[in-house]
Amino acid sequence: MKELQHLNRYFLKYRGRLIFGLIITIIARIFALLTPMLIGDSVEVVKNYIAGDITDLSVVESELLINILLILGTTLLAAYFTFLMRQAIIVVSRNIEFDLKNEIFQQYERLSLSFYKQNRTGDLMNRISEDVSKVRMYAGPAIMYSATTITLFLVVISYMFYTAPILTLYAVAPLPVLSIAVYKLSVIIHNRSTAVQLFLSKLTSFTQESFSGIAVIKAYGIESRTNFEFNDLAKASKEKNIDLAKVQALFFPLMMLLIGASNLLVIFIGGNQFIAGKIEFGTIVEFLIYVNMLTWPVAVVGWVTSMVQQAEASQKRINAFLKEEPIVQNLVQDRTPINGYIEFRNLSFTYPDTQIKALENVSFTVNPGETLSIVGNTGSGKSTILELICRLYDVENSALFIDETTIKQINLQDLRSSIGYVPQDAFLFSDTIKNNIKFGKENATEEEVIAAAKLASVHENIKGFKEEYNTILGERGITLSGGQKQRVSIARAVIKDPQILLFDDCLSAVDTETEEEILQNLHRISKNKTTIIVSHRVSSAKNSDKIIVLEAGKVIQQGTHAELLNSEGYYKDLYHKQLLEKEI
Repeated sequence: MKELQHLNRYFLKYRGRLIFGLIITIIARIFALLTPMLIGDSVEVVKNYIAGDITDLSVVESELLINILLILGTTLLAAYFTFLMRQAIIVVSRNIEFDLKNEIFQQYERLSLSFYKQNRTGDLMNRISEDVSKVRMYAGPAIMYSATTITLFLVVISYMFYTAPILTLYAVAPLPVLSIAVYKLSVIIHNRSTAVQLFLSKLTSFTQESFSGIAVIKAYGIESRTNFEFNDLAKASKEKNIDLAKVQALFFPLMMLLIGASNLLVIFIGGNQFIAGKIEFGTIVEFLIYVNMLTWPVAVVGWVTSMVQQAEASQKRINAFLKEEPIVQNLVQDRTPINGYIEFRNLSFTYPDTQIKALENVSFTVNPGETLSIVGNTGSGKSTILELICRLYDVENSALFIDETTIKQINLQDLRSSIGYVPQDAFLFSDTIKNNIKFGKENATEEEVIAAAKLASVHENIKGFKEEYNTILGERGITLSGGQKQRVSIARAVIKDPQILLFDDCLSAVDTETEEEILQNLHRISKNKTTIIVSHRVSSAKNSDKIIVLEAGKVIQQGTHAELLNSEGYYKDLYHKQLLEKEI
């Protein structure tokens, strides 16, 4: 249970309610213990009346009536305290489940971008859902049933030893056999539970990717092939679950065998002791009831062991991610206000996960209020520059400066809150258009939302929807066209009113007229901001204060639009090519 020690802090947090639940458990089991005693007394009274030791029937009736009322009373009290026990311990498990999910989610938010490139979404989802559910079973039902079992064994077996020690030894003799069997089976269950969870992650990942890419699957007509792959995964997952179920299925038959053996021993040994006059007949009845009362706890031993093994396997998978340290960390706790000066000083960068060299000796500066455009072929390193400014990755040496301070010495929260970033692949959430825009500024007013949409030239499109700004978007914004998604993303960035605006080829899906309108609007609002525009179009770059041209991660040209047109090279060739395409 080494991995499950991670939960100890949560048990400490809710120790008051847990202790209360354990005390209630003991009280409930004591009341449950009284019922067999009262039944045994009633049987003894009836036996004495039949044997002639008691001749007054009214005395028998009176004692039986009192015992029946006491049985009803103790049963109701035991049920009430059992209810309180479940309320205490199960509620704790739900609170721990809530806390653990939040801890995992916060860890996911802390982890760097490279972590998400190495792990599949389905696996991340499985650990925060299925694995946490397995752990909750340990934090609640397993603890509750373990406490019930231990209390019942201590109370019942103690009383049985006090009443008839020899008979008790025979009655509990089969239980050590169960303990050994449980130990052996637990090891197998642990291994098979781990295999089940791993395959469930694979199945979840495949399903999630298939649903996200359903348009591609349909467009390529590969539904049958995808279904075949899913069927293979599902079949493998089924076989792993069956292997686990086969082992778990051994518990209950084994439990029934041992309880049956205990009953036979009680009847045989108890009958002989009764004939020898060593115990009363009512004691045999009591012991039969007690042995059967122990049926559930004996079964629970196996069930709880199975739950603990599965929880251990799940918590191990959870801990593997919780122990991950983000590559990008906030090294400065003091607030650092951002003015917007950006400098790349002979910066080279290689992606840590793929070892692809994206930038080599890149140098440029952007002053607050200036607009820089970056053009170049696909894969030239344009998007990498924006990712480094956002500090989604860290550079190894002091080559990137914000306000003449190395970027690692800037408070990470302050840095990112001062940036409005529009990625190349516009991502929208399954929410209203208004809330997607307000994602950039949570407390934005209706007027601010509309103003941002107008700046992004998407207001008229939104007005065309039946629900206007309250239109619910599909997953990843599938309700909108590519150009509309890009413009909503732009509105989300500008409503934030950041000091630095980063646009990563975010106008590729709009027509040239709309592009010109958006660029004019951005030029108007970015007079006091640092703006960097990544684009394949010269039309997006021509009005910028500075332009740099990248090729294979190197700056091959740098200057204004006019300067670059007066020199031979990539920019001039691209300008004439796009001008010809426009005329055609």
